[in-house]
Amino acid sequence: MPPLLATLFISALGIGTFKLAHLPLPWLLGPMLGCLIAALAGVNLRGAPRASTVMRTVLGVAVGATITPALFGQLGGMIYTLALMPVLVICIGAVGYPFFRRVFGFDHATAFYSAMPGGLQDMLLFGEEAGGDVRALSLIHATRVLIVVTLLPFVFAYWFDADLNAPVGAPITSIPVQELLIMAAAGLVGWQGAKAIGMFGASILGPLFLTAALSLAGVIHFRPPAEAIQAAQFFIGFTVGVKYAGISWRELRVDVAAGVGYTLIILAISSAFAVVVINMGWLPVTEAILAFSPGGQAEMAIVALVAGADAAVVVAHHLIRIVFVILGAPFLSGMFKRD
Repeated sequence: MPPLLATLFISALGIGTFKLAHLPLPWLLGPMLGCLIAALAGVNLRGAPRASTVMRTVLGVAVGATITPALFGQLGGMIYTLALMPVLVICIGAVGYPFFRRVFGFDHATAFYSAMPGGLQDMLLFGEEAGGDVRALSLIHATRVLIVVTLLPFVFAYWFDADLNAPVGAPITSIPVQELLIMAAAGLVGWQGAKAIGMFGASILGPLFLTAALSLAGVIHFRPPAEAIQAAQFFIGFTVGVKYAGISWRELRVDVAAGVGYTLIILAISSAFAVVVINMGWLPVTEAILAFSPGGQAEMAIVALVAGADAAVVVAHHLIRIVFVILGAPFLSGMFKRD
């Protein structure tokens, strides 16, 4: 069976298994964990990077559509929580860098960019340019995203009793055709426009900003249909799992183990920040947990949409985190270097 076909088949099996077991986020976690297990078993898998990138535009449009004038009424309270994001990044880096450097013996570039909770693609690019081990970086960040995205839905479903199997949007047949066309155009134009000017995360942020403008102007009143958001979960889910394809015992013992240990440490740090924010009354519980969780931007957007949280608030915090990491990486690298 061709690798891509095998990947899609295993992903579909993952969805079916999650649905039969009534587990949360079947469209995201089913493909993710199904491909992870298959990769660890030595199955030859292959991702679909172009399709996954297109699916990120769907998330951008979905989050942008949630940005309404009411969001600006929350900005006063969000000033404090947004200001905490750089502090969170520095705390995570201060703990993560020596963990990778001293405990696992990674070189400076690999340790530093493994410890930075930025976007996966950005950290791989920066790490490669700095001479780091790209494969190790990929596995460590994939492990971080995998653990966070797998853990949070179960926390929400079984601790907070949230319904994560509720529809994430209206069916496609109930949305006016003209709005579907406008959202599709916003996704394409926003993505390509952001890409043309070199914006990081162009596939999600370009559509997000353009759709937000259309939402604020009263041009659109819906977010993408449930079928589109489910497709986005599907492709983004197996993209994470496929990163483990061809993994060796040494990579599992060193890189993945380092990623697991690091993720558990930064989850504790992030949880402490979230507890402070909740106790101060700056954000509701769900938004606070998701905003300060060290997961991927796209994956956190999906969980926010499914959990019924304010996705715009969650994404705004992750945007600040990623911007700070990208802009501050060269300076912070010099701070953390101890060679």
